[in-house]
Amino acid sequence: MALEAKYNAKQTENKWYSYWMENRYFHSEVDERTPYTIVIPPPNVTGVLHMGHMLNNTLQDVLIRRARLQGFNACWVPGTDHASIATEAKVVAKLKAEGIDKATLTREEFLEHAWEWTHKHGGIILEQLKKLGASCDWERTKFTMDEDMSASVIKVFVDLYRKGNIYRGYRMVNWDPQAKTTLSDEEVIYEEKQGNLYYLNYKIDGSDETLTIATTRPETILGDTAICINPNDERFAHLRGKKAIVPVCNRVIPIIEDEYVDVEFGTGCLKVTPAHDENDKMLGDKHNLEIVDILNDDGTLNSFGLHYEGKDRFVVRKEIVKELEAMGVVSKIESHMHKVGTSERTGAVIEPKLSDQWFLKMKELAQPALDAVLEKDVNLVPEKFVNTYRHWMENVRDWNISRQLWWGQQIPAYFYGDGKEDFVVAETIEEAVKLAQEKTGNDQLNATDLTQDPDALDTWFSSWLWPISVFNGILEPDNKEINYYYPTNDLVTAPEILFFWVARMIIAGYEYRNEKPFTNVYLTGIVRDKQRRKMSKSLGNSPDPIDLMDTYGADGVRVGMLLSSPAGNDLMFDEDLCKQGSAFVNKIWNAYRLIDGWEVDLEKEQSQSDIIALKWYRSKFQKTLAEIEDHYSKYRISDALMATYKLIWDDFCSWLLEMVKPPFGEKISEKTYLEVISVLEDNLKISHPFVPFISEEIWQHITQRDISEALIISEWPKQEAFDEKIIKDFEFASEVISGIRTIRKEKNISFKDTIELSVLNNDNASKEFDAVISKLGNISELNYISEKLDGALTFRVKSNEYFIPIAGAINVEEEMAKLSEELKYTEGFLKSVQGKLKNERFVSGAPEQVVALERQKEADALAKIETLKASLAGLK
Repeated sequence: MALEAKYNAKQTENKWYSYWMENRYFHSEVDERTPYTIVIPPPNVTGVLHMGHMLNNTLQDVLIRRARLQGFNACWVPGTDHASIATEAKVVAKLKAEGIDKATLTREEFLEHAWEWTHKHGGIILEQLKKLGASCDWERTKFTMDEDMSASVIKVFVDLYRKGNIYRGYRMVNWDPQAKTTLSDEEVIYEEKQGNLYYLNYKIDGSDETLTIATTRPETILGDTAICINPNDERFAHLRGKKAIVPVCNRVIPIIEDEYVDVEFGTGCLKVTPAHDENDKMLGDKHNLEIVDILNDDGTLNSFGLHYEGKDRFVVRKEIVKELEAMGVVSKIESHMHKVGTSERTGAVIEPKLSDQWFLKMKELAQPALDAVLEKDVNLVPEKFVNTYRHWMENVRDWNISRQLWWGQQIPAYFYGDGKEDFVVAETIEEAVKLAQEKTGNDQLNATDLTQDPDALDTWFSSWLWPISVFNGILEPDNKEINYYYPTNDLVTAPEILFFWVARMIIAGYEYRNEKPFTNVYLTGIVRDKQRRKMSKSLGNSPDPIDLMDTYGADGVRVGMLLSSPAGNDLMFDEDLCKQGSAFVNKIWNAYRLIDGWEVDLEKEQSQSDIIALKWYRSKFQKTLAEIEDHYSKYRISDALMATYKLIWDDFCSWLLEMVKPPFGEKISEKTYLEVISVLEDNLKISHPFVPFISEEIWQHITQRDISEALIISEWPKQEAFDEKIIKDFEFASEVISGIRTIRKEKNISFKDTIELSVLNNDNASKEFDAVISKLGNISELNYISEKLDGALTFRVKSNEYFIPIAGAINVEEEMAKLSEELKYTEGFLKSVQGKLKNERFVSGAPEQVVALERQKEADALAKIETLKASLAGLK
């Protein structure tokens, strides 16, 4: 069947993706082959494809397709994350739009809405990944809220609790007032923000004297329970043992002493608000201070906020400053840059909050995971992230794993009394009842007497088990799949979740498999625009990946994404990269159209130029293959693509096909044709990971193939020895060909007209490519001479001189007239330049660089005149 003149990306992509799916090429089962396993970083179940996903999943697909071609049992496990905070927020917003308040629903009713939302919106992103060409084992698709996945999470919680690693504590946590839940330290993003430093005067109880404190949060004075001074600060020695009065609420509070106070910051007097600052809480515990919490869960003030009750904290900040100014309490206000913690999920400003929460002890658990990276059992690529990883792991804090949400795995703790310790932890309610009976000695207790903790577990507490739980390795630790596929090989993810997810997966791997979860972690960069801004919907600088694929084809976009995406470094994305990718795809298509259009002569003997051309290309291919293998081994995927790109575009399309192309109206020898097809097939194999659709299309068009012969499961080319000399000889020959073409172009010698070429072989260059030079230069006669040839056009390649006789090649009279005119113009130009340089006023008055430029013009003109005169002499 004849090929279409224009490559139809959409039609081709739909056809071959359906073919791959129908024949289950992506599916993996345990067998005798060596496994190669990747688990997808599960995107949010309600998410849609963005540019970061595009980059990440293209890289994964390149690795998995290559592994499949190498003969590994390739398994890429896809799935989605339930994303507790993000998904619950979307469901709450949907309910609000329908006039339903979450607070009016039972947990079961809310979860019905959440599951409905998930079934409607979940999985959209996975369908979009199929359009990209992602060859995931879709039959293995997992969701972190699947029944078995949730059971794994609960089992791990119970196990860690019984080992003494999980505890419940009343501690200062990061509170997101918008999502109304706690966050782990890693989910808080600190941003430099412009604020104010307010200097407030507190009266000293029993006197007219005042002291001044400085605060960035004047609304929190309503929660002050002490003023702290440094015992070494003589400025405030007279305040020892006294008390201060908090403005507005008129609370009388003690003045305490502690070396924690920085005498250089602010006024040297520190207001202590134990309910709203972690450091203040430590001071409060140390000095046994009262704790006054002024905030509701949504960031509004409670009854301790007095007449501000019910108002938002930021509204109160403005209003209380006005009240304090009216009272004469504000001594001054200064602009102040400070770090403000915001929620990674909602963007809300975080509030430190005291709360009963569940925590996982991390220090001991983290050690094997730290050792694994430092000892290179797990490799971070690029290595620059190792120090960052080490710093975090050496300073790891206990992980707050409880969230005040309903969407997620409910914490398996069951309360049976009013005391803080009146609970049991169990996988099932039945087991919980038995434990509660044993703990209380009351065998009359039943399920109705127990209340399960309403909180859900942090999403990351489920996803940290991902490489194990997708193979059911928690519930069945000795099953054949976990024993075969684990540890996985490569993980491709973003540096920003190195600690959220990667470090925690390594911790879980050593805790539950006594083994690393993966060998290599490829950390991608951030996709940015030309102005170096991170691509985001809010900035409006992120193209829709689906639109890009509709415009440039999936293969074109894949190439565009990878053309400049070095590991760990940001990708400066420009849509022109996709144009370049699309151009590459079209180049491959047109090259095959050329080959497919050749007529084969079964009797024709293979020419000498064909023999040497194919011999050269096979060596060039092997040299490039070695480079590509080296790039892959170092996870330089962008470099592997560029080496493949140059080989196909430059060496195959621009050189080899030109060298073997039969003259117009003639046929190609069968031997040459079959060899060209053979090297083309090797090209398709190494390009398949990058451009899977067009490579499969051409592969299947070359000849009729059954389902066992598809490109996707063919064999990666074997590395073989190559001839470095023939590669260098061709580089020399290609310069000769370029020299001939340049002269033809400059002298308007038609490429259809034959010319003679004489060589003064000073370099003792190889003559192996003479047949190729003759063919591509359209040389009628190639001679080797011992002396320079007069009356000829000439050029050099290194020390070799090449001569093209003028007779018959050009119109001598026209050429002489053209050279004479150019000589006359150049002599006139030289005269004007020299006129300037003879002018002493110009030379002494003009800037040095201007004079230097004129002298350079003079030198260039003199050199050109000499060349033109020599050329004219050669024509006479």
